[in-house]
Amino acid sequence: MSRRARFALLIFGFATAFGLLEFAYRYLDVLTRQEHESPLIKLIEEMTGAYSAFMWVPAVIWVTRRYPLDARRWLRNLPKHLLLLTVAAFTATSFMWGSRVLLFPLFGLGPYDYGAMPTRYFMEFPVQAIGYIITMFIVRFYDAQVRATQLEKSLAQAQLHNLRLQLQPHFLFNTLNTISSVMYEDVRVADRMIARLSDLLRMSLEQGGSQEVTLEREMEFLRLYVETMKARFEERLNVQVDVDADAHQALVPPLLLQPLVENSIRHGADPASSIVDVRVRAHRSNGALVLEVRDHGPGLAGAKDTALHKGVGLSNTAERLERLYGGSHHIDLQNAADGGLVVTLQVPFHVDQTAAGR
Repeated sequence: MSRRARFALLIFGFATAFGLLEFAYRYLDVLTRQEHESPLIKLIEEMTGAYSAFMWVPAVIWVTRRYPLDARRWLRNLPKHLLLLTVAAFTATSFMWGSRVLLFPLFGLGPYDYGAMPTRYFMEFPVQAIGYIITMFIVRFYDAQVRATQLEKSLAQAQLHNLRLQLQPHFLFNTLNTISSVMYEDVRVADRMIARLSDLLRMSLEQGGSQEVTLEREMEFLRLYVETMKARFEERLNVQVDVDADAHQALVPPLLLQPLVENSIRHGADPASSIVDVRVRAHRSNGALVLEVRDHGPGLAGAKDTALHKGVGLSNTAERLERLYGGSHHIDLQNAADGGLVVTLQVPFHVDQTAAGR
């Protein structure tokens, strides 16, 4: 269904509901007075009245937006509103009279008498003017709310973009620093790391300004990063990834897992063997995507709230999740019973509906 068809259906629904509510009020008034009158009389009167009024709503919305009565232009635009109000009021009253004249005999109610029409036009005009003004204020209030929502969304997108820009140089600096530490020790290793870094940067640029990517793509980025680090640490680095089949297409923020794995590589080495053993797991649970990064290092020494706000990687991750998902996400840091730190992220599970529908 097109947007215009949905809007027309919405107007029709509002008009029908309004007419039925007015009918209930008017006919209950008849019953309250203990009078005898066919319910069809009030039903036809109120439904034709509602449809005659609401059929002008699209025009009122258009004129309100096209010729706003703001502080600078109200004097110039007011005549246009008065002209539309006059035409709409005359047409609506004529429609009520004509439709009732046709419908009353069809339903066996006899001829319809709407009184002296010149007077009737003046009598209906104040109510129609009130309806026009109410519609105009509703449109202006709705548009103001939409603009405020769009502005808030744009601000949130800008903040997310800035956070991502903050994370990218941090990741690049740390990777280059690792490469420089082996440059004079093993040129071949440094060369392999630079090649992997080139792939990482290319992949990062391909993502553009997207605030979410598929978990599958995020895992590919993580694989390239781990390969870069393995060129440096070799057998001392072991990263295992376990992703459930139904989680691959879930959407997550880009560069979500890399800072967590980087943190494990830097701080999660086994105290006895100096081996860095990292486990990354992703699965779907009750409408959420659960991501877990675990190492076997010394674990968390202080409070987890302090750790979340310490350093760029973890603090950036926490803030990005807050900006993107509000209160519908969860992040937790816990020491494992058998040693090591477990970082658990929980975000709403959702996929790209456009891609899923192809």
